Amino acid sequence: MVKKYALVTGGSRGIGKAIAIKLAKDLQYHVLINYQSNEQAALETQQIIENEGGSAEIIKFDVASFDETQSALNNWKQANEEAVMEVIVNNAGITRDGLFMCMQPNDWNSVINTSLNGFYNVTNFFIQDMLRKKYGRIINMVSVSGVKGTAGQTNYSAAKGAIVAVTKALAQEVAKRKITVNAVAPGFIKTDMTADLDEKELVKMIPANRFGEAEEVADLVAFLASKKSGYITGEIININGGIYS
Repeated sequence: MVKKYALVTGGSRGIGKAIAIKLAKDLQYHVLINYQSNEQAALETQQIIENEGGSAEIIKFDVASFDETQSALNNWKQANEEAVMEVIVNNAGITRDGLFMCMQPNDWNSVINTSLNGFYNVTNFFIQDMLRKKYGRIINMVSVSGVKGTAGQTNYSAAKGAIVAVTKALAQEVAKRKITVNAVAPGFIKTDMTADLDEKELVKMIPANRFGEAEEVADLVAFLASKKSGYITGEIININGGIYS
């Protein structure tokens, strides 16, 4: 029997976790939860999905490494010959914030490699199968930083800005085959990644007067991953409480 899958990179915590849970629950996908190091968190996400009647499995690889990604996904594919990957959510990302003039090469490269090369390594692995099957949903998590640029985040802004561009370019290449490619750009969302920020100060610049919830982002991603969104492609959708548009 054909099993329809959705892959969420960086799916063990935060926004990725919320997306994995939502895709299993609302769209009945078998969810492949990618993680790099935190196996415990990935297993917890899997458990939540299974407790709600869905199905999921975890898969360990560093999206920034071409060889590691190829190896893990090839092994998965061989063990799941009937699997059809219909949805890819490129969510894995890291931050190494700091002023550009003080930025070390590793802080620049690691952020770019995870977001940008991670997108290539994962998406390129599945794109031929999607083209053959004439169906697919590719959703790239970017950021308000990648759309407007953020001081102290030149590396992250560059990485996410590049994903904005590749979203628009790839969308045009694959649209005839019923594959959509969109990006979602969250503002300030309550997660581990934003836990150290001064929420009281920051909400002053957010018209909605609050941080967003990971579940709100997941709802948007689930819509873009669904059949209902077939005529939307090449779009960057902001979800930020009105900070910037």
